Amino acid sequence: MQQLEPVQRALVVTPHPDDAEFGCAGTVALLVREGREVFYVVATSGNKGGRDTDMTADYLTEARQDEQRRAAEVLGVSEVVFLDFGDGELEDDHAFRRELVYHIRRLKPDIVFTTDPFRTSFYIHRDHRMTGIVTLDAAFPYARDRLHYPEHIEQGLDGHNVDEVFLWGSELPDTFIDVSDVVDLKVKSLLAHTSQMQDHIKEAGGEEAFGERMKAMSQRWMKRHNLPFEHAEGFRRYGIRRMREEEES
Repeated sequence: MQQLEPVQRALVVTPHPDDAEFGCAGTVALLVREGREVFYVVATSGNKGGRDTDMTADYLTEARQDEQRRAAEVLGVSEVVFLDFGDGELEDDHAFRRELVYHIRRLKPDIVFTTDPFRTSFYIHRDHRMTGIVTLDAAFPYARDRLHYPEHIEQGLDGHNVDEVFLWGSELPDTFIDVSDVVDLKVKSLLAHTSQMQDHIKEAGGEEAFGERMKAMSQRWMKRHNLPFEHAEGFRRYGIRRMREEEES
């Protein structure tokens, strides 16, 4: 298992409200329990993510922000930032990248968590792909190099070096975090997303059955990789400064 030391500050960049809870809520809970600071940047409002046709875009925007705040509170996240992009409208462009670079420079995370944009064997939502790609570029080299978005420097910020990016939802994870002690918090944080989980809860046969289903999903890495713990979150580790330094040492 890859340890997350030394980490003092972590940033989670998530495409929609609830994606982070599926991808890395257990790891977030562990970091917070160890006294680390964790911050969320939510790229879109999730305003088209309602299966119920009676849910309007305006309703979903407000409801999903409230749900995301409640989920973050369950985990102990220090701050949640919502960017002003619509669901399904993310692009690999300067508008999105500039926002991410700003918050990386402002929050100065050691590591960043986001969705893996390089999956090939099964479907990936376009917003997830855009979020992963733009986050990787924002972390390096854009956040580091002061001549990218110099208006940030004029606002009193400085370039920042992210050590590593951890990609969730990867086909080829190489890093596994033992979340056995906090798996109930992961489930509780997911249940905070009422508008998105109600169909899953109904399908599972109730909240308790839904929780057991989520726990079973967190056991798949243990079974596939013979891990020495029950519940895990898997990531593909994308090294920037830290791995480069390890290779050079």
